[in-house]
Amino acid sequence: MPRKVNIGIIQMESKLGDVEANLRKAEEYIKEAASKHSDIVCLPELFSTGYNLRYLGEKTNELGLKYFHQSVDFLSQVAAKYKLYIIAPIAEKRELEGVLYNSALMFDREGQLMGSYAKSHLWALERFYFKEGSHYPVFETDFGKVGIGICYDAGFPEVARSLTLQGADILFFPSAWRIEDEDMWNLNLPQRALENLLFTVGVNAVGSSHDLHLFGKSKICNPRGTILTECEIDEEIVQVTTIDLDDIAKFRTEISYLRDRKPSIYQKLTEI
Repeated sequence: MPRKVNIGIIQMESKLGDVEANLRKAEEYIKEAASKHSDIVCLPELFSTGYNLRYLGEKTNELGLKYFHQSVDFLSQVAAKYKLYIIAPIAEKRELEGVLYNSALMFDREGQLMGSYAKSHLWALERFYFKEGSHYPVFETDFGKVGIGICYDAGFPEVARSLTLQGADILFFPSAWRIEDEDMWNLNLPQRALENLLFTVGVNAVGSSHDLHLFGKSKICNPRGTILTECEIDEEIVQVTTIDLDDIAKFRTEISYLRDRKPSIYQKLTEI
């Protein structure tokens, strides 16, 4: 199994409320990433509707419900067309009628929907519009195992650790992270990588409207927490970076964070 992987970051600005335009724009960026030989691409949080719950309000849900099946079909076709994996964060409709999740869908190179992750730590107004998730799936690809958290999830070490213990090699965090919390963005992604000795990929949206400034600065961190790639602030860009998953074994030999864990004395973590 190849261990070198081309990671495609799609740092884009979505047009609030215009799902069809955002899907078309996403395809153009995915096409560009494919031309740069990406194996997997990731879009920002709620890219199809755009992220601004204070402005869109219930329209986020209305659009999510209206365009869900169309979005899934479209993204499936795009993944198959360009022969790459796609992590596509959209409002997801599941088994409960009228209930949506703030999710990231995972498509394989043939366009098959592999599954989804629903954000488990809802931030601010999100809890009024979405149901929280409660599972941390890991997706098997032809290059390794992929775990997903969404935005605020990056601030919780338990999310990354749960995915790591299931064998994840890379953790993706598609996000709509605001400029006021840039300092936490800069800390969380390297720290989650170092704690778990794997790669983290943060994909942030850009755009400033209706008092919400999403600043970008997407990044890839290696298992030591070193930033390998960092996108510019406030710039739409397709960034493709090659990583070597064999580095994980090398760093885990040198650093003992996982080997020296003592789960038997951490029981206080589950008593709250």
